[in-house]
Order: sequence, then structure tokens, then C-alpha cells
Amino acid sequence: MVNNKTDKIAVPIIIALSILIPIVVIILMYLPERYNIFGTQSGTFPFFHAVLNGSTALLLTVGYFLMSIKEYKWHRNIMIMAFVLSSVFLVSYVISKISNEPVPYGGEGILRYLYFFILITHIILSAIIVPLVLFTMYRGLSGQYNKHAKIARWTFPIWLYVSVTGVLVYVFMWPYY
Repeated sequence: MVNNKTDKIAVPIIIALSILIPIVVIILMYLPERYNIFGTQSGTFPFFHAVLNGSTALLLTVGYFLMSIKEYKWHRNIMIMAFVLSSVFLVSYVISKISNEPVPYGGEGILRYLYFFILITHIILSAIIVPLVLFTMYRGLSGQYNKHAKIARWTFPIWLYVSVTGVLVYVFMWPYY
């Protein structure tokens, strides 16, 4: 079990990261100039991001199932893999924002409204999910299982929604890359 001393270190770090990460992403979205670090085309990163998001959604679902059948070690390992994929996504997303100009959505009619609803909820919840995932992972890995379970009830559906809508955003945008 973790003591208060560990919480006094981990909690401020989680809070700082939860504030810093969305700020960095917003700043990068509004860069006046892009630096195509890897020389990629505009559609390369989004496809990779869709694969990462889809894989994360699959892992989250498997992890939830494993928890429900009390396979806690497997649950832990699968959830760590989901966290790693989400972390790779975040780093890649930051690199993509530095590398490529934003591509506007060109759809019309009801699809346009649906796209923007999905996109806006995805963006808002992706900022909210950062502290939820970090606290959920910390509580679980530090053996604080009651606190882990309480926060995971919120983290799982939001994280799954963000992962699935990440794929949907790609599907909507695919014709415009």
C-alpha cells in the first residue's frame, strides 16, 4: 500500500501533467509555421493515430472483460498496454501538429453536424481523460484498489469514447487528406 508521502509526490505531478499536456497541444495547433520533421504527407499521421486509437479501444474492452472475470494480472498488463498506446498516440499527435498544416473538413449537410459533434466531444473529453487515466493508473499500480475502482468507473467509458471517436474522426476526414 502507498503512503501519504508517495501521494504527495505523485498527485502534484499528475496535476501538472494534466494541465501542461492540453496547453502544449493547443499551442502547437496554432503554430504560425510547420516543421515537417519526418517529411510525411498529411494523411500519414492520421492513419497511424486511427490505428493507435482503434487498438486502444480494443485493449480497453479486453481489459474491462479481464477485470470482470477477476483476471487482475492480465487486466493490469492489458491496461498498461492501452496506456502505452495512448502515450505513443499523444507523442505522435504532438509531432503531427508540428509537422503538418491542419486539414479542414469538407463534408456538408447532416454529416457536417455529426462530424463536428463527434469532434468537439472528442476534444473536450480527450483533455478530461488525461488526469483520469493518470490517476487511475497510479491508484491501480500503487495498490490503492478501492480508489482505483472508484475512478476507473469514470475513466473507462470516457477513455473508450475518446478512442472510438478518434477512429471516427479519421473516417470522416479520410477523403480530405
